[in-house]
Amino acid sequence: MIDFLKESEQHQHSNGGGWVANTAIVDKTVYVGPDAQVFGNARVFGNAQVCGYARVSGDTQVYDNARVSGDAQVSGNARVSGDAQVYGNAWVFGNARVFGNARVYGNAWVCGYAQVYGNAWVSGNARVSGDALVSGDARVYGNARVYGNARVYGNAWVFGNAQVYVGK
Repeated sequence: MIDFLKESEQHQHSNGGGWVANTAIVDKTVYVGPDAQVFGNARVFGNAQVCGYARVSGDTQVYDNARVSGDAQVSGNARVSGDAQVYGNAWVFGNARVFGNARVYGNAWVCGYAQVYGNAWVSGNARVSGDALVSGDARVYGNARVYGNARVYGNAWVFGNAQVYVGK
């Protein structure tokens, strides 16, 4: 159950048994695992999966509309919130966070403790992992890798086969 909601404000999703707030919209084709939650004004559709202890949320107070669609997966302890969008074959997993107006799409992965936020985009076959942060209007795409403690922000673009790594 979603702890902060009344029982009458939520229901179990028919495909997977996870919890969905009555304010959220989740297609019947979506898989919401038994421990996953979708709440606020979030929208999940297509063949997307929300599993593990993942959370997809949009704040009903400020009309945030987090969206997960296509064949995208949000799993583990990952969080997608705000007006963030995860779509295509993208995968957000581990303890990763995608929020603000961020976009993760194509075959991109965001994992570990990585965060993508602001107006940042991660797309193509890009990977953002470890404790990396991608923020602002940054773009990471192609086969690029951003990992370790790397920070990509502002108007930076990382693309092609580029790798950005900062050790601890």
